[in-house]
Amino acid sequence: MIDGLFETHINVTNLERSMQFYGDVLGLEFAHQEEGRRVAFYWMGHRGQAMLGVWEKPQAEVQRQHFAFRSSIENILNKSSDWLHARKLNPRNFFDDGTEAPMVFGWMPAIAIYFQDPDGHSLEFISMLPGEPRPELGVVTWEEWQTVSQPT
Repeated sequence: MIDGLFETHINVTNLERSMQFYGDVLGLEFAHQEEGRRVAFYWMGHRGQAMLGVWEKPQAEVQRQHFAFRSSIENILNKSSDWLHARKLNPRNFFDDGTEAPMVFGWMPAIAIYFQDPDGHSLEFISMLPGEPRPELGVVTWEEWQTVSQPT
């Protein structure tokens, strides 16, 4: 019955600032705004594929959340860090240990890198990897994954 996730919503403290971030900085395609309800909608991926709603709420109603955007393996490995830096965003790995190299979740398997929006929401670029899951590995660097996931 469920084929995927079409729409999700995020609460923010300043709609205009968040519209600038999600539209201009991240490059999501603007879909619609309702000023009276203080909400803006953005297409994610191709128009009609998925939607993000950005709702302005009082500070007390804005709890930090996590959202992951699907990307490609190539973009995450070869472009994400420079792309984020060019937009004055700080890429970080899953452990937030001061390094910004993407990491692999062995149980999926998927590769990901993280950053934040102006309200402190944790955002992620993620891509599924080919091959079998390796949950016993936990979260590892790309280099470690390449070493252990190659057939012998």
